[in-house]
Parts: sequence; structure tokens; C-alpha cells
Amino acid sequence: MSSTAFGDCLRDWEELQDPYQQLQETHKLYKQKLEELTKVQGNCSSSIARQKKKLKELSEGLKKCRASLKEEQKNELQTLQNLIKERQSTFFEMEAFLPKENGLYLRLVLGNVNVTLLSKQAKFAYKDEYEKFKLYLTIILIILSCTFRFFLNSRVTDAVFNFLLVWYYCTLTIRESILINNGSRIKGWWVLNHYVSTFLSGVILTWPDGVMYHMFRNQYMSFCMYQSFVQFLQYYYQSGCLYRLRSLGERHTMDVTVEGFQSWMWRGLTFLLPFLFFGQFWQLFNALTLFHLSRHPECKEWQVVMCSVTFLMHFLGNFFTTLRVVHQKFHTQTEREKKN
Repeated sequence: MSSTAFGDCLRDWEELQDPYQQLQETHKLYKQKLEELTKVQGNCSSSIARQKKKLKELSEGLKKCRASLKEEQKNELQTLQNLIKERQSTFFEMEAFLPKENGLYLRLVLGNVNVTLLSKQAKFAYKDEYEKFKLYLTIILIILSCTFRFFLNSRVTDAVFNFLLVWYYCTLTIRESILINNGSRIKGWWVLNHYVSTFLSGVILTWPDGVMYHMFRNQYMSFCMYQSFVQFLQYYYQSGCLYRLRSLGERHTMDVTVEGFQSWMWRGLTFLLPFLFFGQFWQLFNALTLFHLSRHPECKEWQVVMCSVTFLMHFLGNFFTTLRVVHQKFHTQTEREKKN
């Protein structure tokens, strides 16, 4: 019985030899192609860098000679400048599929590991996973903030909640940096906003239990509950709007939902503006409340003033960025109406 089983094992071993040899050849070919790919990537990156440098010099030269040109030449110059902008957009699309050096934040967190995803499917899957992560955590934050506001009043559970916020916003900043490396067009205040939120949550996490903390706690938990609810509304409606615009070819495939208002949301999402403005003025109210508490005779915690300043930063960034987007959209619509 045992000799028969041993004979079967020997035959199984022999049957594995040919597939193993094929696997070795395939793996050797894979490493060869990988080396070729790395070489081609380097060539593309250096060629793009040279082209961008030349285009920059060309743009500067065009600006210098603009004043001395005739009217018909100015039209040609404008056409050339538009072509240069199109070429720069093409380079941006190309670079999204090429390895690039990480920014300072990613280098500090991950080192100089390559985070560029090489296929559209991988990029879109990562973006989709980022959106789901935001949605699931937003739902969890709604439930927790509601529970802690109305049913649990403990500094320990509050610390757990704020630690979750710190982890959530830290994770968002890392994921967004990776998305930017892969061609996502998140920029400006909507990137900085999450760094400020991370800092604010960290300061509140370190705020010691005391009179000042409890004077502000319920207002803060109510604000977190409202903010998470608005973020859920934004995700639900922005994701549908993005899907429709991508289908029409009007938005980039790597565009993501943001905790604010952008120009592409104008059609169909203006009803969100009152919710956003209310939340932004609540941030201002929080800043003023904390400033008032900082002047209280019993106030000895540095966290009170720091939170007041940070909430004020939130209000200023969110409010004026939203106003700028709305103003630009009105201006664009007015220009179109004049042309028509």
C-alpha cells in the first residue's frame, strides 16, 4: 500500500517538471519585459521633462514679444498659446501612468516607494475604494456622534471618537496624495482642509477633562453630527453627478467627491449650498464660542485658543473657496449669455 502511494507521489513529481520549466521561462520573460518597461518609462519621463522645459521657454518668449505684434499676429499667438495649454494637459495625462517622485508628505509617511498605478482599471478601482472608505466612515461617524451626544457622556468615549477622527483624516490625506500621484485633480483648499481637520482632531484629543471641555462638548458633538450628515449628502449626490458627467465625457475619470462645492456641481447640486453655508457659519460660531471660553477665569488649557484659531481657519477656507467657485460660475454664465 505504502509503495503504491510512494509511486504515485513520484509520478506526481515528474508531472510537475514540465510546467515548472515553463514557469521558469515565463518568469524569465516577465523580468526581461519588466526591465524593458522600466527603461521605456525612464525615456518617456525624461522626454516629457525636456518638452515641458521647452514649452515653458516658448511661453515666456511669446509673452515678451506680444506687445510688438500686429493684430493678425496676435490672433496667431493666441492660437499657439491654446495649443501649448492643450499640450501641457496631454503631458499631465501621460505622467499619470509614469512613475514619479513622491511629494514631501508621502516621502515622510511611506518613503520613496512608487505609488503610481499602471492601468486605468487599477486607478479607478483605487479611487472607487477611496470613495467607499469615505462613505463607510461617514456613516460610522454619524452613528457615533449621535450616540455620544445624546446617550454617552464620557471623556474616554470622546477620546476614542476623536482618535477615530485623527486616524480617518490622516488616512484621507495619504490616500488623496496617492490619488494625486495617479492623475486625480484634487487641489487647493480641498487638500489642505483635511490636514487642518487632522490637526484640529488631534488638539481636541489632547484636551484634558475639565470645566472648559464640558462647556464646549455638546456643541462640538452636535457640530460633528451635522458635518457628517452633510458629508453623507455630498457623497450621495456628488457621486451620481460625477457618474453622469463622466459618461458624457465632461469630467476626468479620476475626479473624486469633495467636502465642499466645485464648479462641476452647479447643475443639479445647488440645493447643497444652504447646507454648506450653514455648516461653515457653525464653524465660525465654534471659533467665537471657544474664543469667549478662552477669556474665562478658569480657562488654563492652551487647546481652547488653538481650537478657536483652527475653526476660524476652517470657516475662512471653506467659505471663501465656496464663494469663489460660485462667483466664477456666475461670471462664466454671464459671459456665455453675452456671447449668445
